[in-house]
Amino acid sequence: MITLTGFADEISPDLEIQLDVLASEGTSHLELRGVWGKNVLQLTDEEAARVKERLDARGFRVSSIGSPIGKIQITDDFEPHLTDFRKAIELARYFGAPYIRIFSFFIPEGEDPAGYREEVLSRMKQLARLAEQENIMLLHENEKEIYGDNGERCLEILQACDSDKLRAAFDPANFVQCGVRPMSEAYPLVAPYIEYIHIKDALLESGKVVPAGEGDGELRDLIGTLKQRGYNGFMSLEPHLSAAETFQGFSGPELFVVAVRALKSLLEEAEIEWN
Repeated sequence: MITLTGFADEISPDLEIQLDVLASEGTSHLELRGVWGKNVLQLTDEEAARVKERLDARGFRVSSIGSPIGKIQITDDFEPHLTDFRKAIELARYFGAPYIRIFSFFIPEGEDPAGYREEVLSRMKQLARLAEQENIMLLHENEKEIYGDNGERCLEILQACDSDKLRAAFDPANFVQCGVRPMSEAYPLVAPYIEYIHIKDALLESGKVVPAGEGDGELRDLIGTLKQRGYNGFMSLEPHLSAAETFQGFSGPELFVVAVRALKSLLEEAEIEWN
């Protein structure tokens, strides 16, 4: 059984609107990234308590903390980031989230990622060791322009860390935007580590994000492959759809619903049940 979840801050900054739209589509989980215009790590204790009270009251659960950990330059100071990471762990515990989404650091524009390999792996190992100590699962997302933005470097990170608390969040559109074919090039490398799926699609020619199944993200192939292997985890909608030419990370209620229904259509086509 697939469990649908999503980055609800793409719906609205307002928590109640986020939950209304998710509920209207029969979704009872969310990936907690932003509320009231603030990143989850910026929430005060009082604000976190307000969020939790509303989630509990309305029967919602948090699938993952959508943290920005690792989404800094590899040349930036790491120590303050470790403080943020500890806050992410506290929030995961507080909200009962089984996962924390992380990244593997932006590489300076125009420079060879190989030149930063040792520093990236050192930082990722520190995060993995802390996750082991705290018994929380980290999900590395293959984001554009970070060290782990293609299948080879994602695998390198996962193998180097060698941790049962670091796994992959597989994002087809992000691979497409890096010129990587998700299923034929990336999936075979990282398949044993995939723990979580981000659902968005994109066009190779332009990088434009489109509803699931309408781009070059090979979503039908992915879903069919996941069915064959018996995947029964989360599929998290991160639509990144926008009517505007310049996308700033906000889809709105209507386009979020478009994204949800596109995924449901693919699941129905594959005869996969979801909740």
